[in-house]
Amino acid sequence: MTAQGARAAVPEDLADLPYAALLQPHTGPLAVEGDYDTVHLDRLDVPEGTRAAGSRFLESAITDCVLAGTDLRAARFNDSWASGTRFTGCTLAGSQWLDTALVGCSLAGVEAYDAVLRRVTFVRCKLDSVNLRSAALHDVVFEDCVLRDVDLGEARLDGVSFPGSRIEQARFGRATLTKADLRGALAIDLADGYESLRGAVISPAQLLDLAPALAQTLGLTVAEPTLTSDPDRSTKR
Repeated sequence: MTAQGARAAVPEDLADLPYAALLQPHTGPLAVEGDYDTVHLDRLDVPEGTRAAGSRFLESAITDCVLAGTDLRAARFNDSWASGTRFTGCTLAGSQWLDTALVGCSLAGVEAYDAVLRRVTFVRCKLDSVNLRSAALHDVVFEDCVLRDVDLGEARLDGVSFPGSRIEQARFGRATLTKADLRGALAIDLADGYESLRGAVISPAQLLDLAPALAQTLGLTVAEPTLTSDPDRSTKR
């Protein structure tokens, strides 16, 4: 990863996956603690409220699916790939993600607190009201994404970058940032937690944009200097 948070090439098409030839079509419903090894879930409209807690997805692909209210707490996604999939109102609390990519996906109202994401890439994804409180994000890239009302309170962000992404009304209260690269973000608008940006890297232009919020956070009053008369002139009459 470069200083600007560039990521390795992420497959845009199913055929580009290194394990594409091994994938088998998935049939049947998702199940609690199910094992999904080299399976392809395609165009599935998973019944709302389906329970699949503790499931394991290894070298699997999820394409154009709709998961609404699906219980995937403590699920594991290793070397997996999702494209064009909608996660709405899902529970992903305590889930673990490793070497996984999401391309053109939508996550809305998702509960993913205490999740662990390591080497995960989001490309052209929309995250709306996603709860990532106390989550751990290591070497995660949000590329060309929109993060709106995302809660990262008390989360740990290590080596996270946001190239081409917009951060809108996100919550960073008591988050810990280490080597977080915000320079590529198109917008940084926080609902709270400006003080938690300590440890992040930003550009000079972003510093100017953030100056009013940072001043308010630090309790600084910014005012023009008061004009005073020249004491020398008052004595030279």
